Amino acid sequence: MFRGVYEHQIDGKGRTSFPARLRETLLGAYDERLILTTALDSCLHAYPVREWEQLESALAKRNPMEPGVKTLMRLYVASAQECQIDKLGRVLIPPALRAHAQLEKEVVWAGMVRVIELWSKQGWAVAREEAKRGADSSEVMRVLTELRQQ
Repeated sequence: MFRGVYEHQIDGKGRTSFPARLRETLLGAYDERLILTTALDSCLHAYPVREWEQLESALAKRNPMEPGVKTLMRLYVASAQECQIDKLGRVLIPPALRAHAQLEKEVVWAGMVRVIELWSKQGWAVAREEAKRGADSSEVMRVLTELRQQ
């Protein structure tokens, strides 16, 4: 499970360090490959290959003409690229993905249980502020209560 927020730099070639804590989780349960794709927000989603393959398998069972499925495949699957973590612990973010998330200098990796989000530092700050402003505390408490009862 991925958790935590980690700030890093991205160089001119599009390489950024993959956080050591997240890498430990990745290596412990998966391997050193990630699938990076565009998210509906202005960030990227990073999946361990095995998690991504499960998502693809589930999508393959759905009707590809169903509007939500078609949109998901166009926006999420078509943009997906496999990225290797190099020996120095860096990931090369492809240019089209960097452009989607507006990754230029400072980036934020955010563990989100089974997926990791990759944001520009400014984008992450905006997303957190929007989450705080839009948070319905009673809804959050309801979900937490349900989770604790499972």
